Amino acid sequence: MYKKSITAADLFLAILAVLLISVSFYQTWLGLQQIFGGSSFVIALVLSLILLFLLWQIRIAKTIGNATASLGWIYFFFASFCFIANFNALYTRFMKTDIYKTELREINEQYNFLEADIKKKLNYSITDEKARQAIVSKTQQLTKQITDKGTPGFGNKALQLTGEIEKMLGQKLTLLTVYRGDYEDLSRRMEVQIIDMMDQLSPAEKTLKNDVEDAKLHWNRQIEKLLQMSKEQIDDLAQGEIDKSLQQYNDLVNRAKSVLGEEKIKTELVHSKTQEVGKIGYAFDHAIKNFGMFQFVVLAGCVLLDFGIMFIILLIPADERDKIGKGSILNTRKGKTLITK
Repeated sequence: MYKKSITAADLFLAILAVLLISVSFYQTWLGLQQIFGGSSFVIALVLSLILLFLLWQIRIAKTIGNATASLGWIYFFFASFCFIANFNALYTRFMKTDIYKTELREINEQYNFLEADIKKKLNYSITDEKARQAIVSKTQQLTKQITDKGTPGFGNKALQLTGEIEKMLGQKLTLLTVYRGDYEDLSRRMEVQIIDMMDQLSPAEKTLKNDVEDAKLHWNRQIEKLLQMSKEQIDDLAQGEIDKSLQQYNDLVNRAKSVLGEEKIKTELVHSKTQEVGKIGYAFDHAIKNFGMFQFVVLAGCVLLDFGIMFIILLIPADERDKIGKGSILNTRKGKTLITK
């Protein structure tokens, strides 16, 4: 029987294979946890041992000149499971925070759009947008004039602005009185009176409008605060904040459809996409939709991790001494003859 001595190349390939498959084992373990839970450790270990065994067999076959195609296909089959799990684990680890940030920014935009959409569909007494903007502009001037330290309250300038606003509204305003010298409070109450006269909304519409404005401001501030936190804090807190914000968003959408009618409000309910983070299907779907340099690097890294060592073994030429050794053994066996008397 022919015995092959271990060469420096064999030792190098063995160390490289163990290192790469060890990393693959750990990432496969993490990547399969979503499907197999605690059993993922055993499955990852079995897959890694199979890959090491197949690499050994491919190296032997390559060395003695046997065909390696069948072994290569078997290796490809088992390595594919590791590749899928590795991609899920690596992609989720490095992209998790960015995925959360993207959804948080989208929620901000959705609240802004919902507020604008609802305000457009409310049953205002004054519907012309330019007229409404003009009234708002004059109201802002009036509130500044009322709180002016030089002439607080209803001086000549404030009375002039009040008359202009009354002409725009087509209604008479009630000049409210100051309470305990608080002109800031007076200006706010006058502003509320003007806006109410401009809108003349039903109680349900007014409540809906105020709630949407409050919700948008709250979540814009909350999300902006969360985005300034560290990576670990975002990963820990983001999903809870996303779930709460979308629950309130969907409640407002349902209320808007109930108050204003589904024919006016076409906004659909929104569900969190980040609840799928960590799942194999989501990792590949997100990578395909957002394919760029980072996705390419992760993909190339996983290919190198699981298939690189196999390609190296296949591409390294066999030691000619092994072939000669094998040929000598065959020739010796062929030269033996049995002589009988």
